[in-house]
Amino acid sequence: MTGPASATHLVLIPSYNPGPRVRDTVAAARARWNPVWVVVDGSTDGSTALLQAMAAQDPGLRVLVLPENRGKGAAVLAGIEQAAREGFTHALTMDSDGQHPAQLIPEFMRASQAQPRAMLLGVPVFGAEAPRIRVLGRKVSNGWANLETLGAGIGDSLYGFRVYPIAPLMRVMRGQHFMRRFDFDPEAAVRLAWAGVPPVNLPAPVRYFTVEEGGVSHFNYLRDNTLLTWMHTRLFLGFVVRLPVLLWRRLVGRADS
Repeated sequence: MTGPASATHLVLIPSYNPGPRVRDTVAAARARWNPVWVVVDGSTDGSTALLQAMAAQDPGLRVLVLPENRGKGAAVLAGIEQAAREGFTHALTMDSDGQHPAQLIPEFMRASQAQPRAMLLGVPVFGAEAPRIRVLGRKVSNGWANLETLGAGIGDSLYGFRVYPIAPLMRVMRGQHFMRRFDFDPEAAVRLAWAGVPPVNLPAPVRYFTVEEGGVSHFNYLRDNTLLTWMHTRLFLGFVVRLPVLLWRRLVGRADS
C-alpha cells in the first residue's frame, strides 16, 4: 500500500508454520493496508527468515518473533500489547495461510473507523471446497456463543477475520489465562460481548486450499474439539453468573429503543 500508515488501525497476522502461501498472504495484506504486523509464533518451517527478508525491504511490514509456539491467542496478545504501547487502537486479525480475504481489509477497516466501539466480525461465505464437517461443526459453536451472550448477535464465533478494539480485548485476555490457543476466536467474541462491545457482522469469503495448492491446516479434530467443548462449558458457567447483568442490559436496551 503506497498511502500513509494508519496511526490507529493495523493488520495483525499470527503465524505458525504457515506453509508456502504466507508470502502471498502478507503481500496481499500489504497491498491493501499500512501497517501490517506478523507475529511469528515459534515457527520451525523456515518462514521466519522469509518474513524477515520481506520486512527488511518494506517499512510498512513488521515481524515480531516469539521464541516458542504459544498458540494463536497468545500471539495475538503479544501483538496487541505492543500495538497498544505504540498508540494503536484497533487490530484486524487474519490467518497467515491465505484462507482469509485480504481484498476486504479496507472495507472492514472503514466499518471499524465508523463504529470504533464495535468488534467487526467476518461471517464466512464458504466455497464448494469447504470441508462439510467444518461447516456443520461451527454451527454448534455459533449456537453456544449466542446462548452464552443471550443473543448478542455473534454471526460466526470461529472465523478469525475480524477487527478488534484493542483496549477491551487486552482487558478480557489479561483477566484470565484461557483463550491462548485455538479457543481464542470464539472466546474473544463471547467475552467482548459480555464486556458490552457490540458485534457488527460482515460477510467474508473463506478459501480452503488443498495440500497441492500449498494449503496447511493445524486443526486436530479430537484435540481442538475437546478444547472447544471445555471452553463452552466454562463460558456457559460464566453466562449463568452474568445472566442478571445480561438481562438488565437487554431490558435497558429495549427501553432506550
